[in-house]
Amino acid sequence: MTNISSLFVTRLYHAKLSEHGKPIDMDELEASCYAIAEDDEAGQDWCEQKGYPGYTSYASLTDLPWRFPIFKAVQKALDKHVAAFVKDLGFDLGAEKKVKLDSLWLNILPEGGIHTAHIHPHSVISGTTYVSMPKGTSAIKFEDPRLAMMMAAPGRKPDAPRKLQQFVYIEPEIGDVLLWESWLRHEVPMNMAEEERISVSFNYSWA
Repeated sequence: MTNISSLFVTRLYHAKLSEHGKPIDMDELEASCYAIAEDDEAGQDWCEQKGYPGYTSYASLTDLPWRFPIFKAVQKALDKHVAAFVKDLGFDLGAEKKVKLDSLWLNILPEGGIHTAHIHPHSVISGTTYVSMPKGTSAIKFEDPRLAMMMAAPGRKPDAPRKLQQFVYIEPEIGDVLLWESWLRHEVPMNMAEEERISVSFNYSWA
């Protein structure tokens, strides 16, 4: 009897941030993001030097939970989501090490802004929670990690199951959280909406 099974599965965690911890006031979180972006001159300078569209605190303020109570509340919720994902992944963390927050930063992507394909080195779990997602704004695009090894393989049919696609687009909503293993390449295609797309991204390391 023929048996076709799936091996080496790539997991993607998708949930509402509010499923764990106290509810987060998303309006307050959005206002906090804008206030930080306005005051963070070092971050603004870095974005200008690197040609980064919009604003990110990635190179200037990655310790936001220590600085702002609302980001501390976000971290508490994320810790529980990550713990659930780690359990799902079947990680053997050992007796003395654990997966914990390494960095957390915010992103404000204007119309026409993109974030090219990348991974998150030196981390175990990465993810994003979404603060503002105007209608028509960019989804997040994930790439099959085997793509570079496919060489002469044909592409997939447009109607092939999602688990067989070489690229998968996820359209999160405000208040959603996505988690993935940090080696998974991803990108944010061009924001076609007139309004800004705001997200909070983070890395968890094993230490």
